[in-house]
Amino acid sequence: MSLWMILPVSLPVFTITGIWVVYAMSLYNQHVCPVHNWLYNESCDEQLPLQRGPVLCCTLDNIPLISKCGTLPPESCFFSLICSTGSFMVMLIALLRYAHVIEKHQNCILNTAGLSSAWICAAGLIMVGNFQVDFAKVLHYVGAGVTFPSSMLFVCLQSALTYRLAKTQEEYRIGHLRVGMALLALVALVLSGVFFCQESFALQHASAIFEWIYCMLIMLFYGTFAFEFGDMSGDTLMVLSGGGGGRGRGKRLLHIWTQDRGEQRLQPPSAGEFIDAVTTV
Repeated sequence: MSLWMILPVSLPVFTITGIWVVYAMSLYNQHVCPVHNWLYNESCDEQLPLQRGPVLCCTLDNIPLISKCGTLPPESCFFSLICSTGSFMVMLIALLRYAHVIEKHQNCILNTAGLSSAWICAAGLIMVGNFQVDFAKVLHYVGAGVTFPSSMLFVCLQSALTYRLAKTQEEYRIGHLRVGMALLALVALVLSGVFFCQESFALQHASAIFEWIYCMLIMLFYGTFAFEFGDMSGDTLMVLSGGGGGRGRGKRLLHIWTQDRGEQRLQPPSAGEFIDAVTTV
């Protein structure tokens, strides 16, 4: 069991906990209305932060969308930190997943497309976190328009890749789990997008709830990579440093090494011998 499996588990733990902390801060400062509130008004006599009492007057500006929760300080600072750190972790997990597939199997179009979609998603997430919707709406929506489709594409590609590489019953079960999560995320994303465009206050509030569900499903999907990362080793990093080639490259290097020495052996070379072979390729 490799310690690398901590990395994909830490992403949903950090991000899901973080965005709920941001929501709690925003709720405490009365920057958004509670998730359980379904009553909205066209306008209010006082702005939400200035209101007092058990019953609050909420407008569409106070719907608890994730972006709205992270719009105003101090929660905006934590929101930017979570998005930026999450972006880096997404890029790292996707890169290691890409290398691990090459190491254990071979590279394919699904693997390359999965890496590309994850990195595009990370770029969009940085824009979402650092350009708040109330102050840089165009850039924020551009980031959201990049993040949501690319994250959905990533989980679909990884679900298909899991089935393509599966050989054991356990690997097929992981594939079933990922497909189920991908389907739920797709439904949540479609409903969130459709409801967001409606004029009904209730539907726009439902859009916020489905947005929360979608983001949590995507983060939990990344956590399922702990299954593959538990089998990861330093050889995975060698795939990245050496340009990648998986088992085929390893066999070719071993063949070159034995040819140079006129030897035949069944056992693989040592680490030092392998490095010497790499430098001669």
